[in-house]
Amino acid sequence: MTKEPSQGTQLASYLSADNFALMRQQMAFEAKAAGSHLFWESEPAHTCFFIEQGLVKIYRITEDGQELILHLLQPGDFYAELGSGDTPFSCSAEMMKDSVIGMFSTAALEQLIASRGDFAIEFMKWMGLLHRTTQSKFRDLMMFGKNGAIASTLIRMSNTYGKPSGNGILIDIKLTKTELAHLSGTTREGVSRMLSAYQANGAITYENGYLVITDLDYLRSIVQCPNCPPDICRM
Repeated sequence: MTKEPSQGTQLASYLSADNFALMRQQMAFEAKAAGSHLFWESEPAHTCFFIEQGLVKIYRITEDGQELILHLLQPGDFYAELGSGDTPFSCSAEMMKDSVIGMFSTAALEQLIASRGDFAIEFMKWMGLLHRTTQSKFRDLMMFGKNGAIASTLIRMSNTYGKPSGNGILIDIKLTKTELAHLSGTTREGVSRMLSAYQANGAITYENGYLVITDLDYLRSIVQCPNCPPDICRM
């Protein structure tokens, strides 16, 4: 089962064809094996990354040693941390699947922004959307606790990976309960309890090992969903 990834925050959706081609021609593409790292937290953030193929998790390790997944980058996604001097990466990036990554120096990106006003405006709009997406994730976690974080994660997965199913919305990606816990800032046991509760309430079921959301409104009610557009309410 496959599905084209959401176009919501993909950089190519915000850059003109000419500007995207201009940036892409400066990239060096490399194959990366599942389990390998693009970068580690605290390394100098001298490189930007375009996901050509595969799946990449951006994550941090908390003070108590727990992993927190901040983003899952799909084909078409772009990742950069811009700052001054030797600004370090604030997190780490690991391949969840065999991937092909376009490498693009931060200096080259800054030069494009400085030299092309149209590129700068388009890039700023894309950065603004990413900021709104991050804000909405933290809203659900801070205001509605672990239950809200898990419900929010499932809603975002439905917008990013969902496809119509006879029973509802099939999530066309398999994540373990541990990975769901890392995405929602909770424990595997907490995820297991909440998924069981959702299933008992008729909000989710399973089909050939894939999670199916059968009552999206139930999950939305947990986080008092403000009906953000899908390009913000995504992974």
